[in-house]
Amino acid sequence: MAAPALADTAYPSKPIRVIVPFAAGSTTDIIARAITDKMSQSMGQQLVIENRGGASGTIGQAAVASAAPDGYTVMIHSSSHTVSPSTFAKLPFDTVRDFAGVTPISSLSNALVVSPQKGYRTLKDLLAAARAQPGKLNFASAGQGSATHLNAEKFKLAARIDATNIPFKGSAEAVTEVLAGRVDYYFSPIAPVIGQIREGQLLALAVGSPQRASALPDVPTTAEAGVPGSEFNFWIGMMAPAKTPRPVIERLHAEVLKALATTEVKERFAKLGADAWTLKPEQFDAYIKDEIVSNAAVVKAAGLSAQQ
Repeated sequence: MAAPALADTAYPSKPIRVIVPFAAGSTTDIIARAITDKMSQSMGQQLVIENRGGASGTIGQAAVASAAPDGYTVMIHSSSHTVSPSTFAKLPFDTVRDFAGVTPISSLSNALVVSPQKGYRTLKDLLAAARAQPGKLNFASAGQGSATHLNAEKFKLAARIDATNIPFKGSAEAVTEVLAGRVDYYFSPIAPVIGQIREGQLLALAVGSPQRASALPDVPTTAEAGVPGSEFNFWIGMMAPAKTPRPVIERLHAEVLKALATTEVKERFAKLGADAWTLKPEQFDAYIKDEIVSNAAVVKAAGLSAQQ
């Protein structure tokens, strides 16, 4: 199936389908649209976003894994890609063998947000409440086994607290429930909550990243706020079906880098609190392999049972 793409010297000669394994409005979706808008202009063909949410991203992943490796189906996914191998008992694809990395696109911080009505003003307040009522607090995630879920589990382990995961289909639903006060906290990507944080509808108690977020410079990291070992790298990147011709992978890689260098994308990323981050395709593949192993260790330590 690779031969047609190799023979197609005018790649791309038709629109490219970009599967985003989360709902419209999610951070992954927002980043994907920012990049593909510029790539469409540069490549002379539309990159059409197709949201295939559900099952922590695995529905969209399965669609890409089974697609023809001809350069006309790609995926923009988050670091949930490296979590699902250890949180699902069986997947209809192999996370390493069935995908070819193109490049990471962005590294983002997850902000631990709460509703002001909860009365928590600092991370210490939240931890005190969790320790006073073991198992009573709950937290949102963008699905069981998603990157937001693993961030919260890593935090729980490091903080030595007990809280219950409430999984949703994506960030939009999770944020709605936190705003309403029905969920206690959420390690949300910054993009869907930056507006509510600035307007005071949500409070950011900390960020889960190794460094402070450029969009929230006054908000401490969870380590700075007293929970060392809780750092989590949330990223969004582009992948293609395995066996996609290397010239196509290299072209897509170059086009992502070109888009990231534009003023428009830089400005959109700044508003989202997103930082550009890229690797060569082979480096991205190696990074994914390593992260699958490290995430599996967190899942095991957290005692999470794999979904069937």
